[in-house]
Amino acid sequence: ADSLQANLPNFRVHKITQHPDKWEQWLHEICEMNGWEHRCSPIIWREPLDRGGKGLLLGGLNDFLEYAQHYYSITSRMSSEEMLSIAEENLQEYIEVEKEEEEIKNLIKPLQIWITSASTPICYHLIPLLANGEVFGMTTEISIHLLDTDQSKEVLCGIVMEAEDMALPLLRSISEHTKIDEAFIQADVVIVLDDVLLNCEVQSLENYIREVSEICQVYAPLIEKNAKSEVRVISSGKTFVNLKALMITTYGPSIKPKNVIAIATTWESATKAMLARKLNTNVAGVKNVIVWGNITGSNYIDLSHAKLYGHDCAIWGPFFSLFFLIPFFVASEWIYSELQSAESLLSSQLCRYGGMLPAHAVATVLRYWYHGSPPEEIVSVGICTEGQFCVPEGIVFSMPVRFQNGNWEVMTELKINKETQGVLGCLAHELIQEKLVALKEIQEMQPYGGDKITS
Repeated sequence: ADSLQANLPNFRVHKITQHPDKWEQWLHEICEMNGWEHRCSPIIWREPLDRGGKGLLLGGLNDFLEYAQHYYSITSRMSSEEMLSIAEENLQEYIEVEKEEEEIKNLIKPLQIWITSASTPICYHLIPLLANGEVFGMTTEISIHLLDTDQSKEVLCGIVMEAEDMALPLLRSISEHTKIDEAFIQADVVIVLDDVLLNCEVQSLENYIREVSEICQVYAPLIEKNAKSEVRVISSGKTFVNLKALMITTYGPSIKPKNVIAIATTWESATKAMLARKLNTNVAGVKNVIVWGNITGSNYIDLSHAKLYGHDCAIWGPFFSLFFLIPFFVASEWIYSELQSAESLLSSQLCRYGGMLPAHAVATVLRYWYHGSPPEEIVSVGICTEGQFCVPEGIVFSMPVRFQNGNWEVMTELKINKETQGVLGCLAHELIQEKLVALKEIQEMQPYGGDKITS
């Protein structure tokens, strides 16, 4: 075959080497796919690619020798002993190459991504977004670990099987876990999706806060113990997103607060889409919507810094300040009244979403965290406060940030008016009350005479 390839202009040889241990399975699959019958090594076929159609089976070694003699008047004078010797050399080279490739693969350590409450629809939509290369980079492989309860094992296995069938090139592995003591091993990223089903007619808000606190009391020490020191923790979901982030840092004091954030991008995206529909413009042109406060509780959508790019109207410019532009398109009172009712509608919609929007929000924030957010654009996330914008320290509060160089920083240079400042004070009060209730539960769980966590 090598001789024919070297001497004939349109003769090409493609060699497929298989380890003896894998040969039988591979041969069965290739024969079944093409409708052939063949049992020994090697198997040789020709593919007339210029004519299309499936390959034509030539057979084994003797069949190929006869074919070469008949069509090209060439034969092999190599003895059986020489062939066996070359075959052994080929096998040793194959083993060495395979070993080298495995070593190289091991040197490229994939990012370890852990997702809690992984049977939720958010996780289902999130997996292909994480593995498509846009979030962590086109050369970064990832391993995804799905964590949930024993009752969800069947669902997790189904998700794993479907993700494997997608054959995503950057997804090194995906696995399901139901044993909590195995959680977060070597984690680079932890995505907390746990939610509680709110029904205040059944039990009080304090009981729901207790549930969230108990979940985080389990997760945080395991993240401290098993995850990498620079692990990044993202809190998302439909309920108590801020509180989950706060409790992770409370129960895991060695976890860097700078590495724990809560996702507010869901609200951002939904608000931008609502504004674009109202203004009959492209949603990509709406920028810098700010979400303040308690992401899944009382929050404030601030349009005072929002900009509108590429809007087709009588006045043209690179962008317009949305806050001053809206009255030209709609009744001026809309900004004050209709937006409030729209926020209520958005809140109910976000609670009913199946998972596509929150999954996109998580993927977007992770992409910004690893590669930086667009220049001069505002991103809202819940962060552990340090007194920015006069918001009290020690709560998780959604505010405007920018991502760059693998970190985020609060955009403290933004100016806010007195009215907005007053709203932030009210929003902070709600989060402080949540924190006090959670800390009370912690204190009640402390053994007599032990250390207490105080507010």
